Amino acid sequence: MSDWDVLVIGGGHAGLEAAWTAAKLCRTALLIGNPATIGRMPCNPAVGGPGKSQLVFEIQALGGLMGRLADATAIHTRMLNASKGPAVQSLRVQNERDAYAEHAQDVILGHPALDVLRGEAADLEPDDRGGWFVVTSDGRRFHARSVVVAAGTFMRGVTWYGRHSRPEGRQGEPPSRFLSSPLAAGGHILKRYKTGTPPRVRADSVDFASLLEIPADPRPSGFTGSPSPRATESPTWQTHTTARTHALIQENLHESPMYAGDIDGRGPRYCPSIEDKVVRFAHHDRHLLFVEPDGVQTSEVYLQGFSSSLPPNLQDVLVRTLPGFESAVIQRYAYAVEYDVVDSTELTLQLESRFLPGVFTAGQLNGTSGYEEAAAQGLVAGLSAARRALGLAPHAFERESGYLGVMLDDLVFKGSDEPYRMMTSRVEHRLLCRQDNADERLAAAGHALGLIDRHELSRVEEKYGRVGAAISALRSQRLNGQTADAWLRRPEFGLDDVEAMGATLPSLSGTERDAVQIRVKYEGYIQRAEGQVAAEQRAQQLSLADVAYAAVEGLSNEGREKLTRHAPATLAQASRLSGVRHADISALLVHLKRHGVSRET
Repeated sequence: MSDWDVLVIGGGHAGLEAAWTAAKLCRTALLIGNPATIGRMPCNPAVGGPGKSQLVFEIQALGGLMGRLADATAIHTRMLNASKGPAVQSLRVQNERDAYAEHAQDVILGHPALDVLRGEAADLEPDDRGGWFVVTSDGRRFHARSVVVAAGTFMRGVTWYGRHSRPEGRQGEPPSRFLSSPLAAGGHILKRYKTGTPPRVRADSVDFASLLEIPADPRPSGFTGSPSPRATESPTWQTHTTARTHALIQENLHESPMYAGDIDGRGPRYCPSIEDKVVRFAHHDRHLLFVEPDGVQTSEVYLQGFSSSLPPNLQDVLVRTLPGFESAVIQRYAYAVEYDVVDSTELTLQLESRFLPGVFTAGQLNGTSGYEEAAAQGLVAGLSAARRALGLAPHAFERESGYLGVMLDDLVFKGSDEPYRMMTSRVEHRLLCRQDNADERLAAAGHALGLIDRHELSRVEEKYGRVGAAISALRSQRLNGQTADAWLRRPEFGLDDVEAMGATLPSLSGTERDAVQIRVKYEGYIQRAEGQVAAEQRAQQLSLADVAYAAVEGLSNEGREKLTRHAPATLAQASRLSGVRHADISALLVHLKRHGVSRET
């Protein structure tokens, strides 16, 4: 028998971050069926996008791995929503798919404080001392004080190609056959979800000249501040569906396992299959599709937006109805995968099971979709598992702290009946929680938690010291009767224009210049948002500690049950619980006032 502080099951994006984070703090092991699959990108070969890049910047600020891997293997970067305000601007980095996995494996397999174990997790057994034994399918027993389960889409995974299915966690890889049982036996309600992936097409069979080319940004951006020198090497392209595409899909819906009733799992609303798009948006005569390379020298391109579970022979015909794909040859067919997930409302904000103390879950197993959501959860679960193993108090990322806090709060207090996707619209105070200030918001917490060193914290502090000095310089200089910062607030003015008028600034990097412009141009809006947050915190941070819900008059039966079950710490958390009504919140306020316990946490 071997012994660790934390044992992580799974080596996808959630498992990577969990193992990487825990290994900074304590003895850690990662258990996976095949180490050669660590860090694979089974779906799109890209990181970031609206709502997702903000998570990656926060992972980076907390010492995580995803941003480093993305930047090291970047072949194309674009700032999405660049013409809009900074609250919704989102970086998307196209990656060399195979190189991403190779870099991940180099980091994990070469980590001196991290052991990689090969095997299939089959059971979880308590050790009666607060720890756990992870039992493999061949009978080995590994002991750890905390366990992180990051099984992705593998728990009782089934892939579908048309009406035919086979047991797989993803294409060509066996499922996790047994791990659902100990979670269910421990009290978790397991649900079935579904996701899918588009076909990969041989690049030499595509007529790229007839596609709309989308070049990379000339000034590449990165999550770490140092994107790969290859970050402008490859364009991406656009094509679209046609009337023939739509007609063929409508004629063959009976071949879809979802429309034929073979699949029970709920699919992602915000990343629907091409069949869903054609049925649900029948009034559209075309759907945009993005053609993304799997690498600079790749033999494959990824057809984003064309996810499907239709049979392979039909996929061949459908793809050839797309402009530029008339002679296309599919190298890997699209498929759907159905798998078990836990009910995320049965977890704490630290992603610890409420039924199995010391067992943490992360990633698609928690009912989310996307690499970025999985990685962010992995960081939280790895940190939480390590702190528990070391006897340290749990750390909570509050909703107001950023996208990571919002996602955790949504999953634990709201739950979801479909794969959860992070979006900017979910974040009430997104102007304050931008991707560009993630390091400013979270670096101090990262250092206090032992996730980044003093040198990195000092680098961030010095960066914003220079930003602050530049803003002070703008305020102190007058140009043609107005202060330089007043000129900069004009929509048509940038820092270059103000400097051309005679303003002098300290030496700044490109990201620091961007930070100065955002802070000056949006100063009034930022101050208003900060005031709103302060007012909400005063009103909603009333503590519910020690409140006996059975004694609260006027609560609905459902509200009483949900409050007792989830034990929210504050009135704000209670108000976000599914099933807790406005009348229930009013009843709580009356109860707190009547009993003289309307205190703040």
